[in-house]
Amino acid sequence: MTARSTDETRLALALRATPPSDALSEQILDAAREQFMTFGLRRSTVDDVAKRARVSRVTVYRRIGNKDSLVSACLLREYRRFVVEVDEAVAALPTTEDRLVEGFAAVLRHIREHPLIGGLLRLEPETMLPFLTLESGGAFLAIREYLADRLRDARRAEGRPASDPTPVAELMVRITVSFLLNPVSCFELDDDTQVRKFARRYLVPLLAAG
Repeated sequence: MTARSTDETRLALALRATPPSDALSEQILDAAREQFMTFGLRRSTVDDVAKRARVSRVTVYRRIGNKDSLVSACLLREYRRFVVEVDEAVAALPTTEDRLVEGFAAVLRHIREHPLIGGLLRLEPETMLPFLTLESGGAFLAIREYLADRLRDARRAEGRPASDPTPVAELMVRITVSFLLNPVSCFELDDDTQVRKFARRYLVPLLAAG
């Protein structure tokens, strides 16, 4: 098994949701992604997705579920993809601090530019809010644990004393979600340089607490 496939498997397990492994489920999620990107969440229905996927409404319900389930499944699939990409992008950096700084910048940039997640955050922030807060419990916990695992691995690799990095991971996830949901801030985070400066000053010190 390759390092990439191992990471993908690890992330899939961490997200507590088995990615669709059959072509039909992927076809439905592809159709849902295109539907949501084109028309948004408010104007999209299960029937719209079914028509775009060329399947029946019943098939969508049986394979994925209702509209909320479709949205959650689409978001989880995108999370899996971009977290693995970010993980790979920072893997070669020499220190945990460097990986944290670059990872934070990459996550903000990736989500803001993402055609589905970033687009919906710009156009329908109030519709997306539940899927990043109230309805995201499983994904939130999973991403927190995934980040905690990475911090734990880094601490072990650098010979630091073992400790539970979960509180630090949770703070980092909450801070990231907060900036995504409400970018209006006294902090200037308009480009990667500013984001890296913020992360170096305010997030890196959190590592000492974990």
